[in-house]
Amino acid sequence: MIITDFSLQPLIEILDNAVLAWGLIACGLAQLSKLIVELIQHGKWRPAVLVETGGMPSSHSAFVTGTASGVGLQLGFDHPSFAVAATIAFVVMYDASGIRRASGLIATRLNELPSDSWPSPPSRPLKESLGHTKLEVLVGSFIGPAVALPGIIFFGSPIHIAGMLGLMIG
Repeated sequence: MIITDFSLQPLIEILDNAVLAWGLIACGLAQLSKLIVELIQHGKWRPAVLVETGGMPSSHSAFVTGTASGVGLQLGFDHPSFAVAATIAFVVMYDASGIRRASGLIATRLNELPSDSWPSPPSRPLKESLGHTKLEVLVGSFIGPAVALPGIIFFGSPIHIAGMLGLMIG
């Protein structure tokens, strides 16, 4: 099927979504802060942490709590959409500190087994940093609303920001 009616409207609507934008910004800032934590804790500048899972703080927690708080701010904290967003946030955070963390701990134990324990040894060790401690999730869950709420209130969506900066054309 050939699309003949191409419209930028969906892209414009995404760029006008302050909740999504500030949830993503909260996620990005949490992920960037892992560089600083790595530098302080281990004395290393290791940009690889930007694309790794796990660690302090949880960027997924920042994303889901920032987005949920933005939904509550815009629609009301008594709105069913906020209830859905908050429920998803709790599930993501529970999963990060529960199931994913347990999987990482199991991977650590498996990696400690001698290579002759395996019929054919793994080519590389299993990834161990999968989930988060409860503290990492908690810190991420504070970063989300701390970034998203002021961002939505004072700056708005990317389209609104571009308009404030005079970057939008007619």
